[in-house]
Amino acid sequence: MRDGYEADDFADGGEERENAVSEQERTFAALPPAPGRGFATSWWGRAWLKALEDTALDLQQLKEGRRLAREGRVGAVSVRPGRITAVVSGRDGSTYRSDVLLQELDGQEWDRFLGMAAERAGHIAALLDREMPPHLVEDAAAAGMDLLPGIGDLEPECTCEAWDHCPHTAALCYQVARLLDQDPFVLLLMRGRGERRLLDELQERIAAPAGAQDDTDGADERATVPEATGVPAAQAYATGGILPALPAPPELPAAPGAAPSLDTETEPGSGVDPTALEMLARDAAARAHRMLAEALAPGHGQRPVAEGLTVRQDAVRLAADARPEPWIVNRLATGSGRARAGLPAAVAAWRYGGATALSVLDEDRPLEGEALARARTRLAAAWEEDEAPRLRAEHNRWTSADGGLQLRYGPDGRWYPYRRESGQWFPAGPADDDPAAAWAEAEGV
Repeated sequence: MRDGYEADDFADGGEERENAVSEQERTFAALPPAPGRGFATSWWGRAWLKALEDTALDLQQLKEGRRLAREGRVGAVSVRPGRITAVVSGRDGSTYRSDVLLQELDGQEWDRFLGMAAERAGHIAALLDREMPPHLVEDAAAAGMDLLPGIGDLEPECTCEAWDHCPHTAALCYQVARLLDQDPFVLLLMRGRGERRLLDELQERIAAPAGAQDDTDGADERATVPEATGVPAAQAYATGGILPALPAPPELPAAPGAAPSLDTETEPGSGVDPTALEMLARDAAARAHRMLAEALAPGHGQRPVAEGLTVRQDAVRLAADARPEPWIVNRLATGSGRARAGLPAAVAAWRYGGATALSVLDEDRPLEGEALARARTRLAAAWEEDEAPRLRAEHNRWTSADGGLQLRYGPDGRWYPYRRESGQWFPAGPADDDPAAAWAEAEGV
Protein backbone atom coordinates (compact mmCIF):
# COMPACT_ATOMS: atom_id res chain seq x y z
CA MET A 1 0.00 0.00 0.00
CA ARG A 2 1.32 3.48 -0.83
CA ASP A 3 2.07 6.04 1.89
CA GLY A 4 -0.11 8.63 0.18
CA TYR A 5 -2.99 8.79 -2.27
CA GLU A 6 -3.04 10.72 -5.54
CA ALA A 7 -6.01 12.90 -6.40
CA ASP A 8 -6.17 11.37 -9.90
CA ASP A 9 -6.80 7.96 -8.33
CA PHE A 10 -10.12 9.29 -7.05
CA ALA A 11 -11.28 11.76 -9.74
CA ASP A 12 -12.67 10.55 -13.08
CA GLY A 13 -10.07 11.78 -15.54
CA GLY A 14 -9.30 14.70 -13.21
CA GLU A 15 -12.66 16.35 -13.97
CA GLU A 16 -14.69 17.90 -11.17
CA ARG A 17 -18.38 17.04 -11.12
CA GLU A 18 -20.18 19.59 -8.97
CA ASN A 19 -23.44 18.29 -7.53
CA ALA A 20 -23.67 15.54 -10.16
CA VAL A 21 -26.81 13.60 -9.31
CA SER A 22 -27.33 9.88 -9.87
CA GLU A 23 -29.44 7.32 -8.08
CA GLN A 24 -26.57 5.72 -6.18
CA GLU A 25 -23.89 8.42 -6.00
CA ARG A 26 -23.44 12.17 -5.79
CA THR A 27 -20.10 13.94 -6.10
CA PHE A 28 -19.51 17.41 -4.68
CA ALA A 29 -16.58 19.54 -5.82
CA ALA A 30 -13.98 20.56 -3.25
CA LEU A 31 -15.04 23.55 -1.15
CA PRO A 32 -12.85 26.58 -0.45
CA PRO A 33 -11.26 27.17 2.98
CA ALA A 34 -13.61 28.30 5.75
CA PRO A 35 -11.54 30.22 8.33
CA GLY A 36 -12.83 32.19 11.28
CA ARG A 37 -16.55 31.34 11.42
CA GLY A 38 -19.02 28.69 12.53
CA PHE A 39 -18.33 25.65 10.36
CA ALA A 40 -21.95 25.07 9.29
CA THR A 41 -24.83 27.53 8.86
CA SER A 42 -27.97 25.42 8.30
CA TRP A 43 -29.95 23.49 10.92
CA TRP A 44 -28.95 20.18 9.31
CA GLY A 45 -25.27 21.07 9.07
CA ARG A 46 -25.17 22.10 12.73
CA ALA A 47 -27.16 19.04 13.82
CA TRP A 48 -24.60 16.83 12.04
CA LEU A 49 -21.73 18.65 13.80
CA LYS A 50 -23.43 18.33 17.18
CA ALA A 51 -23.95 14.60 16.66
CA LEU A 52 -20.34 14.23 15.50
CA GLU A 53 -18.82 16.15 18.43
CA ASP A 54 -21.14 14.70 21.07
CA THR A 55 -20.22 11.12 20.10
CA ALA A 56 -16.48 11.60 19.42
CA LEU A 57 -14.08 9.51 21.51
CA ASP A 58 -10.88 11.37 20.55
CA LEU A 59 -11.35 15.15 20.59
CA GLN A 60 -7.73 15.78 19.55
CA GLN A 61 -8.21 13.95 16.24
CA LEU A 62 -11.45 15.84 15.78
CA LYS A 63 -9.76 19.22 16.32
CA GLU A 64 -6.98 18.39 13.87
CA GLY A 65 -9.56 17.23 11.33
CA ARG A 66 -11.52 20.46 11.72
CA ARG A 67 -8.33 22.40 11.06
CA LEU A 68 -7.66 20.45 7.84
CA ALA A 69 -11.24 21.01 6.68
CA ARG A 70 -11.05 24.74 7.49
CA GLU A 71 -7.87 24.99 5.42
CA GLY A 72 -9.63 23.49 2.39
CA ARG A 73 -7.62 20.26 2.37
CA VAL A 74 -10.62 18.01 1.60
CA GLY A 75 -11.00 17.21 -2.07
CA ALA A 76 -14.15 16.30 -4.01
CA VAL A 77 -16.52 14.26 -1.83
CA SER A 78 -18.36 11.20 -3.16
CA VAL A 79 -21.54 10.29 -1.30
CA ARG A 80 -23.05 6.81 -1.72
CA PRO A 81 -25.40 4.71 0.40
CA GLY A 82 -23.48 3.76 3.51
CA ARG A 83 -20.22 5.52 2.53
CA ILE A 84 -18.60 8.91 1.95
CA THR A 85 -15.18 9.20 0.28
CA ALA A 86 -12.66 11.96 -0.39
CA VAL A 87 -8.95 12.55 -0.88
CA VAL A 88 -7.60 14.56 2.07
CA SER A 89 -4.26 16.36 2.10
CA GLY A 90 -2.17 16.43 5.25
CA ARG A 91 -0.34 19.55 6.40
CA ASP A 92 2.92 17.97 5.21
CA GLY A 93 1.59 17.69 1.64
CA SER A 94 0.83 13.95 1.75
CA THR A 95 -2.55 12.79 0.40
CA TYR A 96 -4.79 9.98 1.59
CA ARG A 97 -8.00 8.36 0.50
CA SER A 98 -10.42 8.58 3.42
CA ASP A 99 -13.76 6.79 3.74
CA VAL A 100 -16.36 7.00 6.46
CA LEU A 101 -19.06 4.32 6.63
CA LEU A 102 -22.54 4.90 8.04
CA GLN A 103 -25.04 2.07 8.53
CA GLU A 104 -27.80 2.07 5.90
CA LEU A 105 -31.42 1.79 6.99
CA ASP A 106 -32.92 -1.57 6.03
CA GLY A 107 -36.10 -2.12 4.01
CA GLN A 108 -38.38 -2.29 7.04
CA GLU A 109 -36.93 0.93 8.46
CA TRP A 110 -37.43 2.77 5.17
CA ASP A 111 -40.99 1.43 5.04
CA ARG A 112 -41.64 2.89 8.50
CA PHE A 113 -40.01 6.16 7.46
CA LEU A 114 -42.22 6.49 4.37
CA GLY A 115 -45.29 5.55 6.38
CA MET A 116 -44.46 8.18 9.00
CA ALA A 117 -43.86 10.86 6.34
CA ALA A 118 -47.04 9.99 4.43
CA GLU A 119 -49.14 10.39 7.59
CA ARG A 120 -48.00 13.98 8.14
CA ALA A 121 -49.10 16.59 5.64
CA GLY A 122 -46.25 18.90 6.65
CA HIS A 123 -43.62 16.27 5.85
CA ILE A 124 -45.26 15.41 2.52
CA ALA A 125 -45.35 19.02 1.36
CA ALA A 126 -41.79 19.73 2.49
CA LEU A 127 -40.22 16.59 1.00
CA LEU A 128 -42.00 16.97 -2.33
CA ASP A 129 -40.75 20.58 -2.33
CA ARG A 130 -37.22 19.20 -1.80
CA GLU A 131 -37.04 20.52 1.74
CA MET A 132 -36.06 18.63 4.88
CA PRO A 133 -37.94 19.93 7.95
CA PRO A 134 -35.82 19.67 11.13
CA HIS A 135 -38.53 17.89 13.13
CA LEU A 136 -38.19 15.00 10.66
CA VAL A 137 -35.36 13.78 12.94
CA GLU A 138 -37.61 13.57 16.00
CA ASP A 139 -40.48 11.94 14.11
CA ALA A 140 -38.11 9.40 12.53
CA ALA A 141 -36.65 8.59 15.96
CA ALA A 142 -40.17 8.08 17.31
CA ALA A 143 -40.69 5.55 14.49
CA GLY A 144 -37.51 3.71 15.49
CA MET A 145 -34.96 5.21 13.06
CA ASP A 146 -31.97 7.43 13.79
CA LEU A 147 -31.10 9.68 10.86
CA LEU A 148 -28.15 11.40 12.56
CA PRO A 149 -25.18 9.28 13.67
CA GLY A 150 -24.78 8.03 17.24
CA ILE A 151 -21.79 6.67 19.16
CA GLY A 152 -19.86 4.22 16.99
CA ASP A 153 -22.02 4.79 13.90
CA LEU A 154 -19.27 6.50 11.85
CA GLU A 155 -16.74 3.82 10.90
CA PRO A 156 -13.47 5.22 9.45
CA GLU A 157 -11.19 3.80 6.76
CA CYS A 158 -8.07 5.68 5.63
CA THR A 159 -4.93 4.84 3.69
CA CYS A 160 -2.89 6.38 6.53
CA GLU A 161 -3.75 3.05 8.22
CA ALA A 162 -4.92 4.58 11.52
CA TRP A 163 -6.91 2.04 13.55
CA ASP A 164 -9.62 4.56 14.45
CA HIS A 165 -10.63 8.06 13.37
CA CYS A 166 -7.62 10.00 12.09
CA PRO A 167 -7.44 13.71 11.20
CA HIS A 168 -8.24 12.82 7.56
CA THR A 169 -11.53 11.00 8.27
CA ALA A 170 -12.42 13.66 10.85
CA ALA A 171 -11.86 16.37 8.21
CA LEU A 172 -14.16 14.46 5.85
CA CYS A 173 -16.86 14.34 8.54
CA TYR A 174 -16.59 18.11 9.04
CA GLN A 175 -16.87 18.66 5.29
CA VAL A 176 -20.16 16.72 5.29
CA ALA A 177 -21.65 19.45 7.51
CA ARG A 178 -21.02 21.98 4.73
CA LEU A 179 -22.54 19.61 2.17
CA LEU A 180 -25.67 19.38 4.33
CA ASP A 181 -25.81 23.18 4.24
CA GLN A 182 -26.14 22.83 0.45
CA ASP A 183 -28.54 19.88 0.42
CA PRO A 184 -29.78 17.95 3.49
CA PHE A 185 -30.94 15.09 1.22
CA VAL A 186 -27.28 14.03 1.33
CA LEU A 187 -28.00 12.52 4.75
CA LEU A 188 -30.80 10.34 3.36
CA LEU A 189 -28.53 9.17 0.53
CA MET A 190 -25.93 8.15 3.12
CA ARG A 191 -28.66 6.21 4.91
CA GLY A 192 -29.51 4.34 1.70
CA ARG A 193 -32.07 6.27 -0.40
CA GLY A 194 -31.34 8.61 -3.26
CA GLU A 195 -33.56 11.66 -3.54
CA ARG A 196 -35.41 10.56 -6.70
CA ARG A 197 -36.16 7.08 -5.41
CA LEU A 198 -37.31 8.43 -2.04
CA LEU A 199 -39.70 10.96 -3.61
CA ASP A 200 -41.04 8.39 -6.09
CA GLU A 201 -41.77 5.94 -3.26
CA LEU A 202 -43.39 8.67 -1.20
CA GLN A 203 -45.67 9.66 -4.10
CA GLU A 204 -46.61 6.02 -4.63
CA ARG A 205 -47.44 5.77 -0.94
CA ILE A 206 -49.64 8.88 -1.12
CA ALA A 207 -51.38 7.73 -4.31
CA ALA A 208 -52.18 4.27 -2.97
CA PRO A 209 -55.95 3.98 -2.36
CA ALA A 210 -57.00 4.10 1.27
CA GLY A 211 -57.11 0.67 2.80
CA ALA A 212 -55.52 -1.01 -0.25
CA GLN A 213 -53.71 -3.57 1.86
CA ASP A 214 -53.51 -7.26 1.20
CA ASP A 215 -56.93 -8.74 2.01
CA THR A 216 -55.23 -11.53 3.90
CA ASP A 217 -53.38 -9.16 6.27
CA GLY A 218 -55.00 -9.32 9.67
CA ALA A 219 -57.97 -11.35 8.43
CA ASP A 220 -58.10 -13.36 11.62
CA GLU A 221 -58.13 -10.22 13.75
CA ARG A 222 -60.93 -8.62 11.68
CA ALA A 223 -63.03 -11.76 11.96
CA THR A 224 -63.08 -11.35 15.74
CA VAL A 225 -63.99 -7.64 15.74
CA PRO A 226 -67.69 -7.07 16.53
CA GLU A 227 -69.75 -5.36 13.86
CA ALA A 228 -69.65 -1.57 14.18
CA THR A 229 -72.82 0.39 14.73
CA GLY A 230 -73.71 3.70 13.14
CA VAL A 231 -72.73 5.11 9.75
CA PRO A 232 -69.09 4.97 8.58
CA ALA A 233 -67.58 8.43 8.32
CA ALA A 234 -66.63 7.97 4.65
CA GLN A 235 -70.23 7.10 3.79
CA ALA A 236 -71.57 10.03 5.76
CA TYR A 237 -69.32 12.57 4.05
CA ALA A 238 -70.07 11.03 0.64
CA THR A 239 -73.79 11.62 1.15
CA GLY A 240 -74.35 15.33 0.81
CA GLY A 241 -77.79 15.25 2.38
CA ILE A 242 -76.55 13.91 5.73
CA LEU A 243 -73.84 16.39 6.63
CA PRO A 244 -73.09 19.82 5.22
CA ALA A 245 -69.82 20.27 3.40
CA LEU A 246 -66.95 21.57 5.49
CA PRO A 247 -66.03 25.19 4.77
CA ALA A 248 -62.79 25.94 3.02
CA PRO A 249 -59.92 27.04 5.30
CA PRO A 250 -59.81 30.81 5.75
CA GLU A 251 -57.40 32.77 3.61
CA LEU A 252 -54.60 34.56 5.41
CA PRO A 253 -55.04 38.34 5.21
CA ALA A 254 -52.09 40.23 3.78
CA ALA A 255 -51.65 42.17 7.04
CA PRO A 256 -53.18 42.41 10.52
CA GLY A 257 -56.40 44.35 10.84
CA ALA A 258 -56.20 48.04 11.66
CA ALA A 259 -56.61 48.87 15.35
CA PRO A 260 -59.45 51.26 16.26
CA SER A 261 -58.64 54.87 16.99
CA LEU A 262 -59.59 56.00 20.47
CA ASP A 263 -58.94 59.69 19.79
CA THR A 264 -62.56 60.82 20.25
CA GLU A 265 -64.43 63.67 21.88
CA THR A 266 -65.56 61.35 24.68
CA GLU A 267 -63.44 61.50 27.78
CA PRO A 268 -61.86 58.12 28.67
CA GLY A 269 -62.97 56.40 31.82
CA SER A 270 -61.03 56.70 35.02
CA GLY A 271 -57.70 54.84 34.84
CA VAL A 272 -57.93 54.23 31.08
CA ASP A 273 -54.98 55.36 28.94
CA PRO A 274 -56.22 55.54 25.29
CA THR A 275 -52.67 55.47 23.87
CA ALA A 276 -51.78 52.34 25.82
CA LEU A 277 -55.09 50.73 24.88
CA GLU A 278 -54.49 51.44 21.16
CA MET A 279 -51.03 49.84 21.48
CA LEU A 280 -52.56 46.72 23.06
CA ALA A 281 -55.15 46.53 20.27
CA ARG A 282 -52.45 46.75 17.59
CA ASP A 283 -50.44 44.09 19.40
CA ALA A 284 -53.47 41.80 19.68
CA ALA A 285 -54.16 42.16 15.93
CA ALA A 286 -50.53 41.38 15.06
CA ARG A 287 -50.51 38.32 17.35
CA ALA A 288 -53.80 37.05 15.90
CA HIS A 289 -52.43 37.40 12.35
CA ARG A 290 -49.25 35.55 13.31
CA MET A 291 -51.21 32.75 15.05
CA LEU A 292 -53.46 32.32 11.99
CA ALA A 293 -50.41 32.12 9.71
CA GLU A 294 -48.93 29.42 11.94
CA ALA A 295 -52.23 27.50 12.07
CA LEU A 296 -52.48 27.47 8.26
CA ALA A 297 -48.86 26.37 7.79
CA PRO A 298 -48.22 22.71 6.80
CA GLY A 299 -47.49 20.44 9.77
CA HIS A 300 -48.98 22.79 12.35
CA GLY A 301 -50.85 19.93 14.03
CA GLN A 302 -47.60 18.06 14.76
CA ARG A 303 -45.89 20.98 16.51
CA PRO A 304 -45.89 21.24 20.31
CA VAL A 305 -48.03 23.91 21.94
CA ALA A 306 -45.91 26.82 23.12
CA GLU A 307 -45.88 27.55 26.84
CA GLY A 308 -47.71 30.65 28.02
CA LEU A 309 -45.75 33.72 29.13
CA THR A 310 -45.61 35.12 32.62
CA VAL A 311 -46.70 38.73 33.21
CA ARG A 312 -43.06 39.82 33.45
CA GLN A 313 -42.09 38.03 30.25
CA ASP A 314 -45.05 39.49 28.40
CA ALA A 315 -44.10 43.01 29.52
CA VAL A 316 -40.70 42.53 27.88
CA ARG A 317 -42.33 41.07 24.77
CA LEU A 318 -44.58 44.10 24.45
CA ALA A 319 -41.62 46.46 24.80
CA ALA A 320 -39.78 44.49 22.09
CA ASP A 321 -42.63 43.94 19.62
CA ALA A 322 -45.05 46.85 20.06
CA ARG A 323 -42.44 49.65 20.13
CA PRO A 324 -44.47 51.72 22.60
CA GLU A 325 -44.26 55.40 23.49
CA PRO A 326 -41.57 56.34 26.05
CA TRP A 327 -43.98 56.84 28.94
CA ILE A 328 -45.48 53.41 28.27
CA VAL A 329 -41.99 51.90 28.24
CA ASN A 330 -41.53 53.08 31.83
CA ARG A 331 -44.68 51.21 32.88
CA LEU A 332 -43.57 48.08 31.01
CA ALA A 333 -40.21 48.21 32.76
CA THR A 334 -42.01 48.21 36.09
CA GLY A 335 -44.26 45.38 34.92
CA SER A 336 -41.19 43.37 33.89
CA GLY A 337 -39.75 43.64 37.39
CA ARG A 338 -36.70 45.65 36.38
CA ALA A 339 -35.49 49.23 36.33
CA ARG A 340 -35.92 51.37 33.22
CA ALA A 341 -32.18 51.20 32.55
CA GLY A 342 -32.28 47.40 32.53
CA LEU A 343 -35.11 47.07 30.01
CA PRO A 344 -33.03 47.55 26.80
CA ALA A 345 -30.92 44.47 27.60
CA ALA A 346 -34.10 42.46 28.22
CA VAL A 347 -35.62 43.69 24.94
CA ALA A 348 -32.45 42.72 23.06
CA ALA A 349 -32.48 39.26 24.66
CA TRP A 350 -36.12 38.77 23.68
CA ARG A 351 -35.50 39.76 20.07
CA TYR A 352 -32.56 37.36 19.84
CA GLY A 353 -34.24 34.34 21.41
CA GLY A 354 -37.59 34.90 23.14
CA ALA A 355 -38.33 33.54 26.61
CA THR A 356 -35.29 31.24 26.69
CA ALA A 357 -32.86 34.07 25.92
CA LEU A 358 -34.60 36.21 28.54
CA SER A 359 -34.07 33.52 31.18
CA VAL A 360 -30.37 33.38 30.24
CA LEU A 361 -30.15 37.13 30.85
CA ASP A 362 -31.92 37.02 34.21
CA GLU A 363 -30.75 33.73 35.77
CA ASP A 364 -27.26 32.94 37.03
CA ARG A 365 -27.70 29.17 36.92
CA PRO A 366 -25.38 26.70 38.63
CA LEU A 367 -23.95 24.23 36.13
CA GLU A 368 -22.86 20.82 37.30
CA GLY A 369 -22.79 17.14 36.44
CA GLU A 370 -23.46 16.07 32.87
CA ALA A 371 -24.45 19.57 31.73
CA LEU A 372 -21.13 21.00 32.97
CA ALA A 373 -19.13 18.18 31.36
CA ARG A 374 -20.95 18.66 28.05
CA ALA A 375 -20.34 22.44 28.11
CA ARG A 376 -16.62 21.99 28.81
CA THR A 377 -16.31 19.40 26.05
CA ARG A 378 -17.93 21.73 23.52
CA LEU A 379 -15.62 24.58 24.58
CA ALA A 380 -12.53 22.38 24.32
CA ALA A 381 -13.49 21.32 20.80
CA ALA A 382 -14.44 24.81 19.58
CA TRP A 383 -10.95 26.25 19.02
CA GLU A 384 -7.48 25.11 18.17
CA GLU A 385 -5.17 25.29 21.17
CA ASP A 386 -3.37 28.37 19.86
CA GLU A 387 -6.65 30.17 19.01
CA ALA A 388 -8.73 29.59 22.16
CA PRO A 389 -9.51 32.74 24.19
CA ARG A 390 -8.62 32.81 27.87
CA LEU A 391 -11.84 32.32 29.83
CA ARG A 392 -12.72 32.11 33.50
CA ALA A 393 -15.80 30.11 34.47
CA GLU A 394 -18.47 30.87 37.04
CA HIS A 395 -21.67 28.82 37.02
CA ASN A 396 -22.99 28.85 33.43
CA ARG A 397 -20.92 31.86 32.39
CA TRP A 398 -17.46 31.98 30.76
CA THR A 399 -15.90 35.45 30.79
CA SER A 400 -12.87 36.77 28.90
CA ALA A 401 -9.73 37.62 30.86
CA ASP A 402 -10.29 41.35 30.31
CA GLY A 403 -13.89 41.10 31.52
CA GLY A 404 -15.37 42.54 28.32
CA LEU A 405 -16.91 39.49 26.61
CA GLN A 406 -18.88 36.53 27.90
CA LEU A 407 -20.51 33.28 26.81
CA ARG A 408 -23.52 31.95 28.69
CA TYR A 409 -24.59 28.31 28.43
CA GLY A 410 -28.39 28.24 28.16
CA PRO A 411 -30.85 25.61 29.39
CA ASP A 412 -31.32 24.61 25.74
CA GLY A 413 -27.63 23.62 25.43
CA ARG A 414 -26.81 26.62 23.22
CA TRP A 415 -24.27 29.43 23.71
CA TYR A 416 -25.40 33.03 24.18
CA PRO A 417 -22.90 35.84 23.42
CA TYR A 418 -22.66 38.86 25.73
CA ARG A 419 -20.69 42.11 25.67
CA ARG A 420 -20.12 44.46 28.61
CA GLU A 421 -21.40 47.96 27.85
CA SER A 422 -21.45 50.85 30.34
CA GLY A 423 -20.98 48.45 33.23
CA GLN A 424 -23.86 46.19 32.16
CA TRP A 425 -23.88 42.82 30.40
CA PHE A 426 -25.75 43.18 27.11
CA PRO A 427 -26.80 40.42 24.64
CA ALA A 428 -24.51 40.63 21.62
CA GLY A 429 -26.24 38.29 19.15
CA PRO A 430 -28.37 35.17 18.69
CA ALA A 431 -27.51 31.89 20.40
CA ASP A 432 -25.45 29.31 18.57
CA ASP A 433 -24.70 25.61 18.98
CA ASP A 434 -21.05 26.40 18.29
CA PRO A 435 -19.32 28.39 21.08
CA ALA A 436 -16.74 29.72 18.60
CA ALA A 437 -19.49 31.19 16.40
CA ALA A 438 -21.18 32.74 19.47
CA TRP A 439 -17.84 34.20 20.54
CA ALA A 440 -17.43 35.76 17.10
CA GLU A 441 -20.82 37.43 17.62
CA ALA A 442 -19.64 38.80 20.98
CA GLU A 443 -16.51 40.19 19.33
CA GLY A 444 -18.63 41.76 16.62
CA VAL A 445 -16.85 39.81 13.87
